[in-house]
Amino acid sequence: MSEYSNEKYTQDKIKAIDAKTEAQKIAFSPLTFQAVRAALELGILKVISDSQEKGITIKEIAKKVNISCYGVKVLLEINLSMNIVKVLSKDGEDFFYLGKTGCFLLEDEMTRVNFNFVNDVCYKGAFELTRSIKEGKPLGLEVFGYSDKTIYEALSTLPERVKKSWFEFDHFYSDIGFREALPIVFKNKPKKIIDIGGNTAKWAILCCNYNPDVEVIIVDLPGQIEIAEKEIAKNNLSRRIKTYECNILSEDAQIPNDADIIWMSQFLDCFSLDEVTRIMKKTGKASNDTTEIFIFEPFWDKQKYDAASFSLQATSLYFTCMANGNSKMYNSAEFEKTIKEAGFYITEALHNLGSNSYSLLRCRKSSEIPRGFS
Repeated sequence: MSEYSNEKYTQDKIKAIDAKTEAQKIAFSPLTFQAVRAALELGILKVISDSQEKGITIKEIAKKVNISCYGVKVLLEINLSMNIVKVLSKDGEDFFYLGKTGCFLLEDEMTRVNFNFVNDVCYKGAFELTRSIKEGKPLGLEVFGYSDKTIYEALSTLPERVKKSWFEFDHFYSDIGFREALPIVFKNKPKKIIDIGGNTAKWAILCCNYNPDVEVIIVDLPGQIEIAEKEIAKNNLSRRIKTYECNILSEDAQIPNDADIIWMSQFLDCFSLDEVTRIMKKTGKASNDTTEIFIFEPFWDKQKYDAASFSLQATSLYFTCMANGNSKMYNSAEFEKTIKEAGFYITEALHNLGSNSYSLLRCRKSSEIPRGFS
């Protein structure tokens, strides 16, 4: 079956006049994005929202946000075309009120996190997308002064606002599903978990709070380990959570062995499929017949809503120009094929975990379930 069998990808049903409008939206999208950002940061959308159904005039908005009527008007007119605000005429005056799209921009957490991530992390670097695709390198990172690193290597030294938006984006998508994954991961009462790509130790800390006997080893790059260790100490878990500095792609990199579970959350999408194969083979060397490998990923073809699928497909562009130059957000078919080609059996595939529709793949080196396991 095709990876793109959904009707919206195979049928071109849009009317020509509507398609032309969509094309213009794309042509002006960098300007419209910044217009929305200005309307948010200047407080214009908040003032309009506060006026509720009765609306508010341009003069009143200008007075409240302390900018010119010209500035308010030029932003509101493009926001009208984008269905962010609407206008109601009463007694010869125009009153602006917030449209449904504007409500999401102002109140929806997913939209806020995505918007700030694009603005702070991706926007300027996205100009280098073409070069990044040609060279297979994240050349957008040049805007932050890096020309030979991935974003993971540079993360700890990026500007604070950039780091804040990056971590909020990263955590928003995974954290919601973590609590649903915990009882599944602990079903066979693991005593030792290796968390590859442990980031800020959120999963490790949750595990230790969920089960008082479990120990966790976080495997990650030095910069991330430094951040993780601060969080571990803050939660008084240094005795049960250990760290292991490792560049997983290095030829001599070895994963600690003898774990009951190897956990990878939103980690393998940071690598090309060839690199995923290499990592999984290293994981296999650190595993025995009873080791369970859990892979926690959002697949764009397993999302409940178009907005989520679109967000994941767009995130692939971030990987191309800002993160590493060669990975993407995968669909389930291509990802599962790669896991199997690396020599693993997927014994269980659970989808739609959490409101962000994460998938949890449970894998083993052997297709047989060991005695005492379920």
